[in-house]
Amino acid sequence: MTRNAVPRIPKWPFLAGDILLLGVAGWIVAHASRPLMMGPLLCVMGSVAMGAWLAVIPFLKQYEAAVTVAESETLTTAVAQINQVQTLANQISFATAQWQVVQEHAGRTAEEARQLGEKMAQEGRAFGEFMAKANDREKSHLRLEVEKLRRGQEEWLQVLVGMLDHAQALYRAGLNSGQPQLIRQLGQYQAACRDMARRVGLVPVEAKPDEPFRAEEHQLADPAGPVPEQARVKEMLATGYTFQGQRIRRVVVVAAAAPDDGDAGPGPGVDPEPQQV
Repeated sequence: MTRNAVPRIPKWPFLAGDILLLGVAGWIVAHASRPLMMGPLLCVMGSVAMGAWLAVIPFLKQYEAAVTVAESETLTTAVAQINQVQTLANQISFATAQWQVVQEHAGRTAEEARQLGEKMAQEGRAFGEFMAKANDREKSHLRLEVEKLRRGQEEWLQVLVGMLDHAQALYRAGLNSGQPQLIRQLGQYQAACRDMARRVGLVPVEAKPDEPFRAEEHQLADPAGPVPEQARVKEMLATGYTFQGQRIRRVVVVAAAAPDDGDAGPGPGVDPEPQQV
């Protein structure tokens, strides 16, 4: 802020009047009779007092002007501070209005966010229900497909087992014919059929004559027929099969009772497993 200049009062007229009055007092003292009478003494005192007053007047006026300027500056500063306070009050009012607007916007935003959250929750529930239904439909479809595959597997497994049984029957017929060339050809045909069956996990299991009869591996042509004690295999009628390590049919055999002379071989617990061809 610019400081106001104090007006300068010319002092020379007052100093000139002071010197003049002091000169008058000195002239009166020099020319008056001795001792000084009351009249000249009063004139001297009046002249000295008037000179002193004239010498002091410019300094008093200068001081009053300085005080007035200082008061003006103080008042200007106070007005400026009041204006700043008013500006601050206006800024506070504007900030309060802005805060109210922001609060209103925040309230609307919160309400919109709540509504959006509810919509998202509803859509999430609807999507979950849709996915559950789709999953159920997919599971039903997969179960149907698996059931179809299982039935198809059982059907082609039955067909494959039937083909191998026919190959075994042809080979047995060749053995009964006694023709070596025919036996060799039918044996090669049966070996080729069994080799192709092994590629899908179907393995034939045969029983050797005179091996111990084991109920878990062998069965009679008549499943309900009695099995002799310590029976041994007399003849194999049909090949057994395992599919991927699981037994699907036992070897069909003709069983006979073991001879009493003790030459029938070791018991069932130590006989080797049936030959897999």
